[in-house]
Amino acid sequence: MQVLAAGPGSVPPFADTLRTALETAAGRPAVLAAAVLALIVVLWSASWRLTRTVVTIAHEGGHALFAVLTGRGLTGIRLHADTSGVTHSTGAGRGPGLVLTFLGGYPAPPLLGLAGAILVAADQTQVMLWIATGLLVATLIHIRNLFGALAVLVTGAAVASIAYWAPPDVRAVFAATLCWFLLFGGLRAVRELQRGRRRGLHSDSDADALARLTGVPGGLWAALFWLVAVAAVLAGGWVLLR
Repeated sequence: MQVLAAGPGSVPPFADTLRTALETAAGRPAVLAAAVLALIVVLWSASWRLTRTVVTIAHEGGHALFAVLTGRGLTGIRLHADTSGVTHSTGAGRGPGLVLTFLGGYPAPPLLGLAGAILVAADQTQVMLWIATGLLVATLIHIRNLFGALAVLVTGAAVASIAYWAPPDVRAVFAATLCWFLLFGGLRAVRELQRGRRRGLHSDSDADALARLTGVPGGLWAALFWLVAVAAVLAGGWVLLR
């Protein structure tokens, strides 16, 4: 039997891959700066309170999308000043359609961030920003309260302005920052869900609604949200930095 040993100058495959990734990331300072900026905004409580509504818009948009895709009647979306939101739909009180509607909320922000990262990495930042604007317009149509309409209008105006007027380098940094923000923000939202459930504060959360509908414990649904968010952050980071 032949045994191959690594010599003094050899590099383990994982270390070599990590080194290559770090070297590639170092060659993209704008993307790294966007990641740092988004992380600060998400981790700093004051800025998070001001920007969390953007994550809520994506969250409620996920509910609305699955309600439509599963044939439920979408009757409206409400966004509140405390950064919470609710999506109303009509249809059966049980069944896969309602399960998927509740399931679509927490994964939506990180998955949108991942989809945006793929477009940014392909140098399609303007396409990504116009798609985001279109999604915000579609959301606005279903908003049923003043604060929600104002929040979506301000967000949409900011994204559309950058897409239309900003030079390519500014547009690219903004788009990358938005992707990182949705990735990190989606992760923090799930963390807040898990912390609130442990304290008994979120008894009406999506995870608990899914538990009542399926019999699967709410903690497992929260863990699923966590896994999706972590996977999206890792995949999005890999795409943007590579």
